[in-house]
Amino acid sequence: MKKRGIGSHERPNGGATVSWLTPPEIVSALGPFDLDPCPCLPQPFPTAARVVEGDGLAEEWAGRVWLNPPYGPDLGKWLAKLAAHGNGIAICFARTETRAFFDAVWGKASALLFFRGRVHFYRPDGTRAKGNAGAPSVLIAYGRESAERLWGCGLPGAFVREGKAQPGLFDGEG
Repeated sequence: MKKRGIGSHERPNGGATVSWLTPPEIVSALGPFDLDPCPCLPQPFPTAARVVEGDGLAEEWAGRVWLNPPYGPDLGKWLAKLAAHGNGIAICFARTETRAFFDAVWGKASALLFFRGRVHFYRPDGTRAKGNAGAPSVLIAYGRESAERLWGCGLPGAFVREGKAQPGLFDGEG
């Protein structure tokens, strides 16, 4: 069986891609945003008024941030920076058991929206991927304004205010 989603590393033109764009209707429902620190360039549709063309983790962040970070071992760094910044929304897989989620989401996020169904991301050329993401996704809001926009965005899913979990032991990997 040929897999086609992000979770299964869709292979357009025979090579794997790590560049997946958020569907424009999601960004539109949540925006506007002042900064996208890790955009896919060139952008077929805008995500924020300003985009970082270099290392977004090394840049100073200002304003309301849109974050579709790389879904790999550095995910936790991106989410931690947004949590510390305190003003923006991130999208990532809803892998709630991971170290990144425990370190940068639980107890730090102002609100979460777990999508109903799976997201279909877009390729850098602006075309919609044939397969879905291959895993459930979540929007993570930091700060009051972003939480309110998340609440009123109209996107289908389950909304959770203040993603606070009780402190406890976490000795898992990932």
